[in-house]
Amino acid sequence: MSTAILSLKATQINWSDVIEYPQSGAKSKILLEDKNCRYALMSLAASASIAEHTNPRNATVNVIEGQGVLTLEDEEIILELGVFAFIPANVRHSLKAMTDLTFLLTLSEMVTDSNH
Repeated sequence: MSTAILSLKATQINWSDVIEYPQSGAKSKILLEDKNCRYALMSLAASASIAEHTNPRNATVNVIEGQGVLTLEDEEIILELGVFAFIPANVRHSLKAMTDLTFLLTLSEMVTDSNH
């Protein structure tokens, strides 16, 4: 397991201090993690992709810079500055960076809603 950049006592981070683009592929930095959530900074080189997969946890993608496409089951979501996307647990998804792309990925425990 990687060491988190922030501790539970730290309250801020500047994106410019932690964003690093790989030559190719993707780079992940865990910013903070507790028993319920993992906050990871994901940076993908232009044209890099993350193959289709599922995750047993809910996830959110909050785009910091760049452009890409998130395919959530069969729906394409354009990723660009300011876009926030929710990926429910166990749903097929993949991602392709059109330019260098950085986003905050938050993985949280799946909460079951007894009202639905």
